[in-house]
Amino acid sequence: MSEQESVQFEVAGLGPDAVDYLAAWELQREVHAQVVAGERPGTVLLLEHPPTYTAGKRTDAHERPLDPGGAPVIDVDRGGKITFHGPGQLVAYPIVALPDHVKVVDFVRRMEEAMIATCAHFGVETARVPGRSGAWLRADERAGERKIGAIGIRVSRGVTMHGISLNCDVDLGWYDRFVPCGIADAGVTTLSLETGRRVGVQEALPVLQDHLTEMLAWGDYTATPDYEPRPEPGRAPRIELVTPGG
Repeated sequence: MSEQESVQFEVAGLGPDAVDYLAAWELQREVHAQVVAGERPGTVLLLEHPPTYTAGKRTDAHERPLDPGGAPVIDVDRGGKITFHGPGQLVAYPIVALPDHVKVVDFVRRMEEAMIATCAHFGVETARVPGRSGAWLRADERAGERKIGAIGIRVSRGVTMHGISLNCDVDLGWYDRFVPCGIADAGVTTLSLETGRRVGVQEALPVLQDHLTEMLAWGDYTATPDYEPRPEPGRAPRIELVTPGG
C-alpha cells in the first residue's frame, strides 16, 4: 500500500450534524492512539463545529472574549492563541504519522498549501505571510490584509493532531468578540465574501480533500510564493511538540 493510499478521510459531521468540540477532541485522541499503535491508517477527520472559541497555550487572559455570545471558550493542548470555530467553517484534523523526511515545519507548510490551493480553485488568491500562520489575502482596494485559513497543530509520538480550518461561509460577527490569534492589525474573511457568492462547506470539502490527499502523499510540491513577512505577537508558531511518551 502506498503512503497516499494509507491516508483515509472520514466526515465526522457537517451542518445539522456539526460535532461538539469536546466530542471531536475525544475522537481525535482515540484515533491518535490507534494510529500510534498501528491499528489504523492515518486519518483526516472532516467536520464543522457549533460556535466555539478555543484557546491555545499562548492565549493571554485579555485576549479571551468578554462576551462570547453563548459559545463556550475551551482551553486546548495545541500551540498558538485563541481562535473561533463554527458553522460555515470547514475543519480538517489530519491524524497522521510524519515520515522521517517530513519535518514538522514542512507538515505545517503542506497544510497551508492545501488551503491556498483550495482558495485558488475558487478564484481567490492567497499565500503564506512569513511570521504568521495560515492562508492570507493581501491588502487590496477591497480591504486590508485578511486571514481565510487558520492552522494549529500538536505532534505527539510522531503523530499529528488538531489541524486546519477554512472559512467558507462563516458569520464573521463571531470574530468581532475577540482578536483572532492575537493579531490586531489584520482582518478575517471567507470564501463567500471574496467570491461574491455563497461557497458552503459541502462545496469546498471535496476540493480541500483532493489537495490534502496530494500533500499527504508526501511527495515534492511547488510552494506558492510568500507575501511580505509580518511579525506575529509572541513570535512562536502554533505548534506543540511532545516528546516520546507525551
